[in-house]
Amino acid sequence: MSLRQGADELLQRAIDAGDAAGVAAMAIDLNGTIYEGAFGKRVRGEDPPMQLDTVVWLASMSKALTSTGAMQLVERGRLDLESPVSRWLPEIAAAQVLEGFDAEGQPRTRPPQRPVALRHLLTHTAGFGYGMYSAATRQYQQVRELPLIATCQNAALRTPLLFDPGERWEYGISTDWLGKVIEATSGQRLGSYLEENVFGPLGMHDTAFRISASMRERLAKVHQRGSDGQLAPIDLEVPQQPELEMGGSGLYGTARNYLQFVRMILQRGRLDGARVLQAETVEMMARNQTGQVRVTPMRTLLPWFSNDLDFFPGLEKHFGFGFQVNAEAAPTGLTAGSLLWSGVANTYFWIDPARGIGGVLTMQVLPFADPRAAALFLDFQTMVYQAAA
Repeated sequence: MSLRQGADELLQRAIDAGDAAGVAAMAIDLNGTIYEGAFGKRVRGEDPPMQLDTVVWLASMSKALTSTGAMQLVERGRLDLESPVSRWLPEIAAAQVLEGFDAEGQPRTRPPQRPVALRHLLTHTAGFGYGMYSAATRQYQQVRELPLIATCQNAALRTPLLFDPGERWEYGISTDWLGKVIEATSGQRLGSYLEENVFGPLGMHDTAFRISASMRERLAKVHQRGSDGQLAPIDLEVPQQPELEMGGSGLYGTARNYLQFVRMILQRGRLDGARVLQAETVEMMARNQTGQVRVTPMRTLLPWFSNDLDFFPGLEKHFGFGFQVNAEAAPTGLTAGSLLWSGVANTYFWIDPARGIGGVLTMQVLPFADPRAAALFLDFQTMVYQAAA
């Protein structure tokens, strides 16, 4: 069976079974696109079909794009990986290490043993967490009456460090801080910088923090999985007049657009004559940058929004600059040294430099790591590798 036939049947079955309301999937090798297909609807129960240019909330797939912008500034000598980030963004120096809470429930904090460096933000080893995965971060937010990061308020960045920078891996708001570093260094809003330096050169004209009129005409709604297993559309959207443009999770885009980014990384920084990153920078981003520190499972505190998450349980995983780096081959066919990440509404991508293969799969389903949606991504990835064997 051809990849075209097999993937078409896989994705259509998933729609018929209610695994997603709509899905768009694409895969490439070094010679070009080897699969593209879209099935289902942008909104369950409505007519407009899911297409490759349907706009979705990319959520944490934003992180690799923001990281690319930061690495461009490293190339240009505007930033460096080892200096304290407070050199460019003094307010980050206020972050203290949270040691617990006293008998009255007030936070006990201390100064960090070392400052947060750019490499810590890029690898999620700075110590910042997310309230949906860290009970300590969530309690601090409640005690200090801080807004959640999804409100796009600058005050949401005022959460503490959970450990001294560099000691562990913790998924959190590091990339949102990274976006602020880009703004402080470039003198531009994050979205403007990325449009000029990343999205524009890559032809990603449907990728932005603010949903344009053209994008809104093609926007898919996020769907929530109910206790009965059925999906229903919900009104969930990133604030469109944000104080904070969330470099970690605020972008909207399309499968077709994101594949341009995947293609650029596979081609070591160049796409269609545009040089976005130097080849040496791409190699640096794609290497294990956390040493012995491993990516660890994420345990949810908000089961309606996210399940527990651990890509390829039992396999050794690290972080590069913007991506998870797999230290071992995965059962799907993904080779050691491959890169991947995802977004909370069950959007996924992967990049396999050794095989010259990459792919994107977009849905709009909550909770994150929904078993049925996640299985579809892994089945699609497996099918791509089987066809390439």
